[in-house]
Amino acid sequence: MEDRIQKVKVVVADPSALGLFGLAMVTLVASSQKLGLTHGTSLVIPWAIFLGACAQLYASIMDGKHNNTFGMTAFGGYAFFWLGVAMTWLVQAGFFGEALKAAADPRQLGVAFLGYLIFSVFMTVGAMETHKVLFTIFCLIDLLFIGLTLSSFGIMHEFTHGLAAWSELGIALLSFYGAAAAVLNVHFGKLVLPVGKPFGIFK
Repeated sequence: MEDRIQKVKVVVADPSALGLFGLAMVTLVASSQKLGLTHGTSLVIPWAIFLGACAQLYASIMDGKHNNTFGMTAFGGYAFFWLGVAMTWLVQAGFFGEALKAAADPRQLGVAFLGYLIFSVFMTVGAMETHKVLFTIFCLIDLLFIGLTLSSFGIMHEFTHGLAAWSELGIALLSFYGAAAAVLNVHFGKLVLPVGKPFGIFK
């Protein structure tokens, strides 16, 4: 008897809308603290964990099922960033004890932000072949990490902190738009919210 091979195609919805919504929510809440509209990070932590981390991690896993290396890496990378940020805020708040809080060196945060700046720069190059809204979001993420890195090392702190704050707010607003476009354009089967064509430089 001949062996019979049956191929099954599993259809998975595009997770980018959920990932962008998670990014939009966490950056909106976090930017309110940086801009001085709200105070402290205690109530930013839940949004960092559930929207910044969990929503983007889920989107990352689903993009992996789509064989989308770029989306998987982007959403996954920033999901773990927000987990790291939430953990950092817990350390600074003394959740893990006063000894660990006292030993915290903010310059190590600057080094971590520098690493994410490097990551974001080459992801920005990749975003040029997605669409212009996502590319602009990545450009703002680059500015965010420039501001975070420099302010962590005390370099022009007022200016670089402001750069990070306003960039983060811009990320939030554009991510809301990108999430809405990803939902509505597919839902209605036509262009409702334009996102701009890829630059077409590398393809």
